[in-house]
Amino acid sequence: MKNLITIISIIFLSHLISQTNLKGNWQGVLLRDGQKNAESEIFYLSIELNGNSISGKSREEFYKSTNYIIQKTKGSVDQNQLKIAQYIVEKKKISSKITVCSIDLNLHYVDSTGYLEGTFISNSCRGNTGKIILYRSTVAFSEGEQVLIDHSWRDRFLIDLSKGRKAPEIQELERKNFQFQPIYFDHDKAEIKPEFHNYLARMARVVNGHSDLRIKIIGHTDADGSDIYNIDLSARRAKAIQDYFLKCGLETFKLVIDFKGEKMPIDNNQTPEGKQHNRRVDFLFI
Repeated sequence: MKNLITIISIIFLSHLISQTNLKGNWQGVLLRDGQKNAESEIFYLSIELNGNSISGKSREEFYKSTNYIIQKTKGSVDQNQLKIAQYIVEKKKISSKITVCSIDLNLHYVDSTGYLEGTFISNSCRGNTGKIILYRSTVAFSEGEQVLIDHSWRDRFLIDLSKGRKAPEIQELERKNFQFQPIYFDHDKAEIKPEFHNYLARMARVVNGHSDLRIKIIGHTDADGSDIYNIDLSARRAKAIQDYFLKCGLETFKLVIDFKGEKMPIDNNQTPEGKQHNRRVDFLFI
């Protein structure tokens, strides 16, 4: 009997651990089949959880207009899979050209990207189907006529999606958790050693996955040679890293170069090991 209770407890805990907390506000776009991305509607979703039951509200806003529809929602969640239905129109402000259609959403949370995405089908209008993709919002759900965010955010979001960027909360986690390490160079050389290629490519993927993240590349040398020569050498080392990042697909505006020559050692210049540590390029996210 004790073994059975233990097994049940393990299964229950595993279920809880594997299910992400999806409570809160989400924002993104709703794209009907046959529409172009530029025609997508703005969609907000507020999720309240009671066990596996979902309640909340949705808000559709029509791009560059004051038209909106707020509907109550209900549904269920299991293992990051959500089934949500709009069922009551609570408030609306629409033109005569807009038809109110309630929809059923089938969504799933993607751990690797941080997006809540899936499909929808109307439960009140024939042929009204499409896709939806949302990310966790930091803005309160608006229940009145006021538009809380200028609609230009939708355009930036569509660009992020086209470039394969992850949701803002995942971008922020990647930035915070990324561990910098120096890139070391041989004596009097500015060529990148092959052993650092994978690390630099990984850093480039992180920077490229963020819409507003740039990286500062700082070149250094040991104390051998003149100040003027070492300034030039540290600049060439930073430039070599910049060129590598450009080949990885980073745009020029995301890269900032600095070079210090021998002025900022991190080790003793009296030993071969210390000099090796000083022949480096460092990085900062900015």
